[in-house]
Amino acid sequence: MSSIFSRVERFARVASTNDVVRGWLADGLGEVAIASADEQTAGRGRAGRTWTAPAGTSLLLSVGFRPTYLEPERTWLLGAVVAVAMAEAAEGVAALPPLTVRLKWPNDLVLETADGYRKVGGVLGESTGLGTDEVRAIVGIGVNVGWLPEDVPIELASTMTTLGAVARAPLTVERLGEAFLDRLPDAMTRLRDDAFAMSTWTDRQVTTGREVILELPGGSRREAHAEGVDPRSGALLISPPSVDGPAIPIHAAEIVHVRLARHGL
Repeated sequence: MSSIFSRVERFARVASTNDVVRGWLADGLGEVAIASADEQTAGRGRAGRTWTAPAGTSLLLSVGFRPTYLEPERTWLLGAVVAVAMAEAAEGVAALPPLTVRLKWPNDLVLETADGYRKVGGVLGESTGLGTDEVRAIVGIGVNVGWLPEDVPIELASTMTTLGAVARAPLTVERLGEAFLDRLPDAMTRLRDDAFAMSTWTDRQVTTGREVILELPGGSRREAHAEGVDPRSGALLISPPSVDGPAIPIHAAEIVHVRLARHGL
């Protein structure tokens, strides 16, 4: 295993892998620390949502960092690096063509199906101490690998899928986890050297060139044309009211959810 890892541990059942890694970092453990679990009892998604999955059906893990090498406004890159490494790992072990696993800004991994795009995974990032020598960041990620149809909640049946549903090679949670651990060290080395290839993140964005619906705090919605993503800030870029105006950046903290207008995801 690569020397970049300070600790890698797998648990049968925890409340939240993010909580496990947060405790490690609070106790002084250095990066890169990874906790995974077969089952989470209090897994969290973005905007306070819960993340649930039947035991053993999903890759559930969190990665802990001490990113003193990143400017505070660039810590979002940790989530990008983790998401890209996972997408590449999934394509590798499932024998899928490149760019099969797409990213839906700001934090979903999706697959194209006959009726549009469906979510196959999600990313949750959190940080403390930005701008100090005690900065800590955690990126949690969950990927649906082998859910059975009968285990999918009715309210999610039309918007989610599993990697196993499209895999062209034998696939297990363990194999996906190993492939991710194989890819992360090189990606982290490039990030620390300021050589992370942003195209690996921007080229996977499924929102680019599409109409999207932004769900705003307070419950209001706004439909817009997504022009792309900003490789410096990580913001979603939407078309301005004026044809000649610059694209408008939308930051993740400013919205609750982004939906593809014609797919509902």
